[in-house]
Amino acid sequence: MKNRNIKELMIRSLYALIGVAILAFGAATLRIGQVGLDPYTAANIGIGGVLGLSLGVYQLIINIIILGLVFIFGRKYIGIGTVINMVLTGFFIDFYTWIYTTFFTIKINLFSQAVLLILGVVIFTFGASFYMSAKLGNAPYDAIAPIIVEHTKAQYRTVRVIQDVFFVILAFIFGGPVGIGTVINAFFTGPLIDFWNKKVSEPIIEKSVKIKLSQ
Repeated sequence: MKNRNIKELMIRSLYALIGVAILAFGAATLRIGQVGLDPYTAANIGIGGVLGLSLGVYQLIINIIILGLVFIFGRKYIGIGTVINMVLTGFFIDFYTWIYTTFFTIKINLFSQAVLLILGVVIFTFGASFYMSAKLGNAPYDAIAPIIVEHTKAQYRTVRVIQDVFFVILAFIFGGPVGIGTVINAFFTGPLIDFWNKKVSEPIIEKSVKIKLSQ
């Protein structure tokens, strides 16, 4: 039984890591397209820039602070997936951005921006859904909305939109990369993640875990 639990933990940890890698790639795609990043990343880039810190370093710091609040108000949302996300996301985005700028030449125009915007939003929300569906804990930022929902009984989509809009405002104030992608993420991240959860991520992961454990 113990070996079975360890095996399941390892499988779910791998899926959480894959999800984080995917969402970071989506964020980097939005960054390269110059269409604005997701609200949280955009705010962190802006504030980190003002403080003279890279995205990876600043995001790790702010994640630790938010994690402290999550530990107090919603400890059950913390797990290995939380650590994977809070430690690696910012650095993954920095890495993918380096890959883009070093090995690819993308001419920025309305067409390329539209393509990168669509791809970025789809990839980012799918990645977020995938790591969350591993059920090993939420990233500190993603745990905020569920905790508020749990204590207020409000709808998740509504709370998530309000949360994202707040960070859009922060990003705008501190000069973060705000654009149409930021606005779209602010209003559609919650609904899209909810869609991916039900239609793709949860069915794939739960079926895969069941199959692998039966082998």
